[in-house]
Amino acid sequence: MAKKTLEDCPPETLANEVVVVRVDYNLPLDKDGVVVDDTRLVRTLPTIQYLVEAGAKAVLLSHLGRPGGRPDQALTLRPVAEKLEKFLGFPVGFCPATTGPLANAAVQGMKSGEVLLLENTRFCPEDVGNDSEWAEQISFGTKLFVNDAFGTAHRAHASTQGIAHAVRRSGGEAVAGFLLERELRFLCDAMADPEHPFVAVIGGAKISSKIDVIEALLPAVDRLLIGGAMANTFFKARGWAVGDSLVEEDRIDTARMLMDLAGDKLLLPVDVITARSITSDAATRVSACDEVGEDRHIGDIGPHTAKLFAEVVGAARTVIWSGPMGVFELAPFQSGTFEVARAAASTADRGATVIVGGGDSAAATVAAGVVDRITHVSTGGSASLELLSGKEMPAVAALSDR
Repeated sequence: MAKKTLEDCPPETLANEVVVVRVDYNLPLDKDGVVVDDTRLVRTLPTIQYLVEAGAKAVLLSHLGRPGGRPDQALTLRPVAEKLEKFLGFPVGFCPATTGPLANAAVQGMKSGEVLLLENTRFCPEDVGNDSEWAEQISFGTKLFVNDAFGTAHRAHASTQGIAHAVRRSGGEAVAGFLLERELRFLCDAMADPEHPFVAVIGGAKISSKIDVIEALLPAVDRLLIGGAMANTFFKARGWAVGDSLVEEDRIDTARMLMDLAGDKLLLPVDVITARSITSDAATRVSACDEVGEDRHIGDIGPHTAKLFAEVVGAARTVIWSGPMGVFELAPFQSGTFEVARAAASTADRGATVIVGGGDSAAATVAAGVVDRITHVSTGGSASLELLSGKEMPAVAALSDR
């Protein structure tokens, strides 16, 4: 890649040096503050272990949730520090401040090979505001900033973009960590030189959040499969009734435009699973896409569609999947998403490149029990969409050039 990475930093240059690392530990917590999905944390371990083994002093920065620029103890990173400690197998320091005397003292007191996690960057309004002076404060005088937070790489925040500029202004380097480098390599390579047949599977609720990536993918893909609630808007654009299902009325013309643009590449569902309400105990039935009753809600693609989608995915050599096929969190509406997930895993088993774009799609591969068979599961839902749609990633652009 055109940006420097941690591989460009020999271990012997890191001993006893403070290295600031932006990680994405925006992990889901239960009502008791316990981490329930540690995927993003686990993916940062190679970067942290590289620094620790080199004898660096690794200072970790992350956000958690949306506290609105003020402290919220429901969103403290302390439980995350405890989880990280279990994975690393040695103590991880935690500082209940992000900047100021307490944070400065904690960093200055570190020894070679130690790890320190500072408190939630978004407790401070300066982070989202990309305040340049605050960015210098969180650099702690380091000569090396490592960005390993792909999930926030599309954000121009002080802890992602601002700190990179601050460190480089002072004569230091800003580089990509191993997680960020892997994300960029897989996603950029998939778009730059995909092996064909190239299939994109796009689902989720809204066309509005996916239109840029659909338009970017269309010239490159051989087939574009549309599922999830966003398919309802395409149905409406064809003049079909969708009952009480979710539809983006202001995007019907957009759906028509995309269908015209895609032509034969576009594959919509042929049947759907409907119910009177989308609940965990709903009684369902299969309907043709143009025969949905007035009092019905579409909750998933139907069995014929699932089989059709699985066959197309199964014949592919490159697959990009972003967005579930239905409300897979509820048992009556999970079969379509799970069948696509299993087909994607089988395709990867045969040597195809299968990339799952984070968020709900990643959760679906976990729920379907196939996550370990996917070529690459992104840690950034929104970030992966922006990268695939060709938009500049501010935090990546701020890194040092090779």
